[in-house]
Amino acid sequence: MLHILIAPNAFKHSLDARQVAEALHEGFSQSRLDCRTTLFPIGDGGDGTCKLLHEKLKGELVTITVSGPLGIPVEASYSLVDEGKTAIIEMADASGIRLIKAEERDPLRASSKGTGELILHALDHHNVDQVILGMGGSATVDGGCGMLHALGIRFLDKKGKALDPIPEQLQHLERIDTSRLNKSVLGCNIRILCDVENRLLGEDGAAYIFGPQKGASPTHVKILDNFLRQLSDVALQTTGNNMADIVSGGTAGGAAAGMYALANAQLVNGIAYFLSKTGFEEVIKTADWLITGEGSLDEQTLSGKAPAGVASLAKQYGIPVVGIAGRVPLEPSSGLLNLFDALMPISHEALLLEEALTKTEQNLRRTAQALGNVLACSNKRN
Repeated sequence: MLHILIAPNAFKHSLDARQVAEALHEGFSQSRLDCRTTLFPIGDGGDGTCKLLHEKLKGELVTITVSGPLGIPVEASYSLVDEGKTAIIEMADASGIRLIKAEERDPLRASSKGTGELILHALDHHNVDQVILGMGGSATVDGGCGMLHALGIRFLDKKGKALDPIPEQLQHLERIDTSRLNKSVLGCNIRILCDVENRLLGEDGAAYIFGPQKGASPTHVKILDNFLRQLSDVALQTTGNNMADIVSGGTAGGAAAGMYALANAQLVNGIAYFLSKTGFEEVIKTADWLITGEGSLDEQTLSGKAPAGVASLAKQYGIPVVGIAGRVPLEPSSGLLNLFDALMPISHEALLLEEALTKTEQNLRRTAQALGNVLACSNKRN
């Protein structure tokens, strides 16, 4: 009996990683393949990663009211693990794009303050000495200033006037006052799980790459990039830390770079951290096939995304890998083909994106069933 390890990432705007895994499992169970499946949904720092860590590590959930991305109060949670010494915080819970309507998206006015309030609560109310931050799915391009403001840092204009921690005001930034940074932050190990390698500035940076999907117009993108450049310059003068130079600093609208420069946060590969904390390697050793995937498998997958992480580990143990996605390239690169033995799109008919997203679960089941039948035929011949 074949052992199929099902370890997908979320399909963005459609299903979370667990729902994807369950749909694939159902498809295999409906096929003619005699197999057993292990479901191991994965995350790389994107929205949902911290929920998976909470479940895997059997955390204690703490729920409080914090500032939402546009200042409206929202309920958000964090998880305590390691006997309460580690807080796992999902930025999207407090500062996520899913918390606001599409027509309300405005990164010039959106703030990550609520995420900072979660950090502060964990430090003030528990014996926390480590914070793990998953930053996927944020609504913000504020360089982390909202989070840092909640932790005590003040942002000032040339007259010394305190600025609200939103880019609309922060574009007038001249000085950063770190004197009131919460002392607990300095004694805490903050790790940010990154799923992209984009740096902070320029055409491949936070504003240009992530700003439009958060509601920024072309004009606003330029304003945001200029603001982040000014923030980087002032932070360098203040701390000596170069926000612009750090790999993955563009994560979450530059929040990773801001936390690195002003709160001594470490930026780590999200999927590598996830796999090490959840014991994935011990499970994959027992598998005959690995099935992974996410909404799109393309060149960006090779830059720190979850499917590439599990596929690389599978290759170390000689386990064949099938990548399943809503979209795959017509001509995959050699990099993709070296990682994935097969790339399978789930679409079975021409559909507009909006309709295709509603049929993701059905298409995943159908694709897994078809793959199971192919593997069953292969087993018979062998």
